[in-house]
Amino acid sequence: MTIRYPGGKKYQPPTPKNNTSKKDYSFSNRGKTLEDEVNESNDYYLQHQLAVVHKKPIPIQIVKVDYPGRSRAVIREAYYRTPSTTDYNGVYKGYYLDFEAKETKNKTSFPLQNVHEHQVLHMRSVRQQQGIAFLLVAFQNLERYFFLSSEQLDIFWERMQQGGRKSITLEEFEQVGIEITPGYAPRIPYLNAVDHYVIGNESEDGARGE
Repeated sequence: MTIRYPGGKKYQPPTPKNNTSKKDYSFSNRGKTLEDEVNESNDYYLQHQLAVVHKKPIPIQIVKVDYPGRSRAVIREAYYRTPSTTDYNGVYKGYYLDFEAKETKNKTSFPLQNVHEHQVLHMRSVRQQQGIAFLLVAFQNLERYFFLSSEQLDIFWERMQQGGRKSITLEEFEQVGIEITPGYAPRIPYLNAVDHYVIGNESEDGARGE
């Protein structure tokens, strides 16, 4: 099936990734993408009534369908109706969550070309409504995961817009991000990072007397 963006550009699905790192918590995790791991973590959170977070559906306009059989239909071509915002949203402890999950094979930095401007603006809008917006980034070959708040993303995005570095270094993630230690269940316990972020914000607000 051919899927195209609103401008007509053909969508190329990501190539399945093989995890060759020796640091592995389970044979079942090998070859899984970050999306797989986040989806499984969300299932765990839902089953244990900790949070309700789902992957957002992507609106697609179907333009060509073949019918090889009387009761069979095969979609041959489709278009994205509108650009997507972020990958996931949901509710946790009364907080609205909205985030994008990205992974990179680069061992030293995360390219900002992996993020689109409309996604940055969307996360900024979420913050303006008191929601929590963030990037969940995986350095695949290092098996390291980071929570990067939308506020911090804005700083790096603005740096790039002003002609500066077009990526976020691993050292910068270590300095201003929140590292997430992968486990078994959930595989990516990102809600721990959300808790850390909320506590940090409350401490800052208290220091300012808000």
